[in-house]
Amino acid sequence: MKTFIAVAMLSLFAATTGAAELSGAIGATSQGGITARAGLGFNWDKSWFESSTGRLTGYWDAGYTYWEAGDASGGAHSLSFAPVFVYEFGNGHIKPFVEAGIGVAVFSGTAAGDQEFGSAFNFEDRLGAGLKIGETQKVGLRAIHYSNAGIKQPNDGIESYSLFYSHQI
Repeated sequence: MKTFIAVAMLSLFAATTGAAELSGAIGATSQGGITARAGLGFNWDKSWFESSTGRLTGYWDAGYTYWEAGDASGGAHSLSFAPVFVYEFGNGHIKPFVEAGIGVAVFSGTAAGDQEFGSAFNFEDRLGAGLKIGETQKVGLRAIHYSNAGIKQPNDGIESYSLFYSHQI
């Protein structure tokens, strides 16, 4: 059922948004574990506050993350979805950017490694920075925090700090 909902959401956004991009990330958790993430983004095809300094734009991001964290045997999985705002600096071939977003995530259980979430449903907060190369590639660093915002206890939360690459298709 979760897979069906994810595919339906992606199809809806693919039909209503601009170009799509595939992304991959490898990172470390705040507890010393590793994460591997695959994502699919859909550019909003809109921009605001355009000037010689840069412009504000954004994208919808859907992702799958594998979590290998802590002493617990096996790993956890999560599906996430978030709107992400991006500020691109300048207008050259290589543009620095910063990004921020808040979304939702569903984990395969109520824990990732030693961190207890209290529920499988969590919120995703992200900050990132990197370089946009031409109009089709991005590389950067990203920090993503997951927690249930106190909806249910315990609410340990977990972070992933990662290096990512994306390519527009």
